[in-house]
Amino acid sequence: MAERYSTLAALIAAVRAEEGITQSAAARQTGLGRSVVAERVSELERAGLLRSLGLAPSTGGRAAHRLALNSAVGLVIGIDFFSWGIVVGTADLSGTIIKVGEITTEPAAEPEHLLSTVDRIISDHLAELSNAGVLLGIGVGLPGPVNFDTGTPIATPVVDGWAGYPVRAWLQERWEVPVWVDNRTNLLALAELRANPAASRSGNVLYFGATNDVAAALVVEGRIHRGTHGLAGSIGHVRAADSRDVACRCGRTGCLEALVGGWALARDGAALADAGASPLLRQIREQSGRIRPLDITAAANGGDAAARALMTQALEHIGHSLAPMIALFAPEVVIIGGGLTAAGDWVLEPIRAAVASRTLSGSTADCVLELSVVNGPHGAMTGAAQLALDQLLSRDGLRELLQRLSADRG
Repeated sequence: MAERYSTLAALIAAVRAEEGITQSAAARQTGLGRSVVAERVSELERAGLLRSLGLAPSTGGRAAHRLALNSAVGLVIGIDFFSWGIVVGTADLSGTIIKVGEITTEPAAEPEHLLSTVDRIISDHLAELSNAGVLLGIGVGLPGPVNFDTGTPIATPVVDGWAGYPVRAWLQERWEVPVWVDNRTNLLALAELRANPAASRSGNVLYFGATNDVAAALVVEGRIHRGTHGLAGSIGHVRAADSRDVACRCGRTGCLEALVGGWALARDGAALADAGASPLLRQIREQSGRIRPLDITAAANGGDAAARALMTQALEHIGHSLAPMIALFAPEVVIIGGGLTAAGDWVLEPIRAAVASRTLSGSTADCVLELSVVNGPHGAMTGAAQLALDQLLSRDGLRELLQRLSADRG
């Protein structure tokens, strides 16, 4: 029985990777016999998960059918909770986002209040998309570390009051579908794997994200490596290699987040403005009453020397902290995500130089360092929808999904 679901999952993975793949090509890619592939295709077509795109061009023999996922069979929801808002997206089985809802929230809002708000958005989406199939699963992204086994957030200043809250159980009880909860950085890495050719071609990728919180994601042989309980990559509150005794909002000092997190850059930018060291930041502060991380990026790109120096220092901290991770993991690609992407490619050189200063000469020569291509507010939400699809269409997820589809038809 386990072998059956393994072969079904392998076939679906081949179709997801190449829409329009033929059965013979799928057999070559999966290593399965043609008769096994034919049997599994028939089973998946009966379940409504696969459909034919018609015949491929003949090469002299019998023309082969081209296969694709039946995107109309059902829907998944991707939810992204971040510091100041929520994005909810509804996607079809191919992962195409077909409807998005966004709201602004207060950082200290209670979990039940925010989940009830999400619940209303989901209800509105499903009512409007009533002809697009049933709801099959939900993926959720939260800032900060998440216990992937239980679907609950870990104590963190980013989501104060959420520690241990049963996010997965709350949504599963309401919607009676499988729910998966992960940290936003892993979901951004998932979105990157599908949008960035360099990442998708690479087996081993290190994704570093610096927004208000700081974390990393590890991709091993094309899959997110979550580690024990899903807590791999939680580096934001590890003491930085070259840290100063800077107070962090977690209550300790010297955390990497306290040096390079968005809130930390805003703090240091405000200090520059108050001291008169940055005329541009001082002007922004006088006009708006605050300094945001994007203000520092804009000032640095606009030629403000103090803002540029502040960003360069943060980039060097990032490089120094990435160096031991790169030496240990030896990734093919390192991707820098978060607000730093708005600054442009110039941010890569200080990081690259800092990494080189902490690693053996030549040991990172083949490692590609680049900025994330997943920009804008929908990246983690898209990754959350992909998380739901990946889990639903996995070997273990297919058993429950096929039973659900069979019951719906019966």
